[in-house]
Amino acid sequence: MDVHEAIRIRKSVRAFLDRPVPEETLGRVMDAARLAPSARNGQEWRFVVVRDKATRERIAREAARQPFIGTAAILLAGCAETDGRIMRCGQAAYPIDLAIAMDHLSLAAVAEGLGTCWIGSFDEAVVKQILGIPAAIRVVQLMPLGYPADAGPVAKSRLPMEQIVRRETW
Repeated sequence: MDVHEAIRIRKSVRAFLDRPVPEETLGRVMDAARLAPSARNGQEWRFVVVRDKATRERIAREAARQPFIGTAAILLAGCAETDGRIMRCGQAAYPIDLAIAMDHLSLAAVAEGLGTCWIGSFDEAVVKQILGIPAAIRVVQLMPLGYPADAGPVAKSRLPMEQIVRRETW
């Protein structure tokens, strides 16, 4: 599968099969995140891979109140070990860099027949407590990872190109 196909068929998966993800498959998906670019090559991203069902369900219940995230074979906590660097454009580097890595990961997951869902609605303090994440580490995103219960395509509603693209000036 080429990257364009992965982009076209990627969808937010909220129902997963009760099927483990082989370690080799997880390794390829995580390597895609590791190979992502980052500001000044800082590579501030860190990941907690949660396979334990009770822990996944606890995070789903106590931190996100989204039960489906506990049903995936794996829950990833996308974290940042950051020095707080602000890029010249005025933006913090770590959330952007982590988003790039997680996007690489989500597209690699599609190529492996896996599904993901971006989760930004969670209580960071609760996730840190459950997973034993140090205070200095930021938890930026959660992402369930597993085999989708429905492998079919989903229609995507997107703005037309002429509404989102400007040429030469605004």
